[in-house]
Amino acid sequence: MAAALQTFPSTLKVVIATRESRLAMWQAEHVKALLESRLGWQVELLGMTTLGDQILDRSLSKVGGKGLFVKELEVALSEGRADLAVHSLKDVPMDLPEGFALACVLEREDPHDAFVSNDFASLAELPPGAVVGTSSLRRLVLLKALRPDLAIQPLRGNLDTRLRKLDEGQYQAIVLAAAGLKRLGLESRIRHTFAPTDMLPAAGQGALGIEVRADRADLIAALATLAHQPTWLAVTAERTVSRAMGGSCSMPLAAFVTAGSDGALQLDAAWGDPATADASSGVSAVLPAPLVQVRQTAVVRSFAEAEALGDAVAAQLRAGGAVWASNAPAA
Repeated sequence: MAAALQTFPSTLKVVIATRESRLAMWQAEHVKALLESRLGWQVELLGMTTLGDQILDRSLSKVGGKGLFVKELEVALSEGRADLAVHSLKDVPMDLPEGFALACVLEREDPHDAFVSNDFASLAELPPGAVVGTSSLRRLVLLKALRPDLAIQPLRGNLDTRLRKLDEGQYQAIVLAAAGLKRLGLESRIRHTFAPTDMLPAAGQGALGIEVRADRADLIAALATLAHQPTWLAVTAERTVSRAMGGSCSMPLAAFVTAGSDGALQLDAAWGDPATADASSGVSAVLPAPLVQVRQTAVVRSFAEAEALGDAVAAQLRAGGAVWASNAPAA
């Protein structure tokens, strides 16, 4: 591996490790353009297929979580084949493996969820028993809270694959992140954008993060100039809830920050019980348990204050009964 640079030459050459899906490549190209235009760097892309891309017959919650999308990229960083990796932040575990660091969080795209259907304009228009596709436990419990009469079925694959499955008639509707559709110029596929009061977003949804090796002080210092601090503080609060609830990206948890004009952040979180409405088996005869929903507001000007807000919200969730096997306290 090349030795870490101590200065920031105007023509630093770097390699970005990225998944090879069309959306991941868009994200990497976006960061490449920023590095070239703002920092004057020369940038190459290293496309890779991750384990999360290869395992498509099981839900993420059953095979290791969304961290499966980043492990191979981290190996490329550790071996020196790449200098940085670009991730959709909601796919990144809150606690990175030792030796890695989140160097930058870019300004957030639309963080909301999108209702996509060829035949229906909204969730409310779906007939009872309609098949809706998602493999997110968060979306599962929120959808079941809104429409317990629907059949929620697993939906894996990249964004284009999910849309193809919808178009083939395997589902009557699917729920996707609005950010991905907009980034790929597919905004016209969105029939309805969910309000957070109906479908609270995932922690970090819509934000891009740049990961590097922790010993690359040169990259960390330079990339800090691209960071969008309001987004970084907001997603830190959201992701802290995830860490405090057990650390997995694949859990029935929603956490979303709304910024107020007075500098305060409002952090909403929701937790549902997926046991009564398992995405792998479809609609359940048992109605899902009520969601645990909490809200706290605090002035946040530092990462420490963002983490304190996230920890406080997680404590409220646990007090309300938000526990399951992976984060239940020891007997």
